[in-house]
Amino acid sequence: MQNNSKITPCLWFDDQAEAAAQFYTSIFRNSKIVHVSRYGDAGQEIHGKPAGAVITVSFELDGQPFTALNGGPTFKFNEAISFQIFCDTQADVDDYWQKLSAGGDETAQQCGWLKDKSNRANDVHVRTIRSSKRRIDYKRRNQCNSILT
Repeated sequence: MQNNSKITPCLWFDDQAEAAAQFYTSIFRNSKIVHVSRYGDAGQEIHGKPAGAVITVSFELDGQPFTALNGGPTFKFNEAISFQIFCDTQADVDDYWQKLSAGGDETAQQCGWLKDKSNRANDVHVRTIRSSKRRIDYKRRNQCNSILT
């Protein structure tokens, strides 16, 4: 199936792109690794990577395309970007929470937020709670906010 999306987020890793793509595609339904690009012999004197080392991984999470790039240690993940995971039931929240938090920073797990083993921030919540915050009913919105904080 051809992807017609005009925007594909790129996740920068030091050298864990393939492992991260495998991790995420193992958790989310309707997900797959689409293509892995590897270094060849050409240009080795410039990039210094052995032939066969991964450059990028194209993958999909629930149909959303992503690229994982092995770009080196220059940039690190932070909370400025996160995966928002909208769940229909508390059981789904618990399932994603358990899988995503495995190997992650336990001190960064609170109020629906967690960091996974790639140190990526994730916001896991039940869809109805989040959507009720968008209503104009301020009394109900304040009740939701008091539960979440």
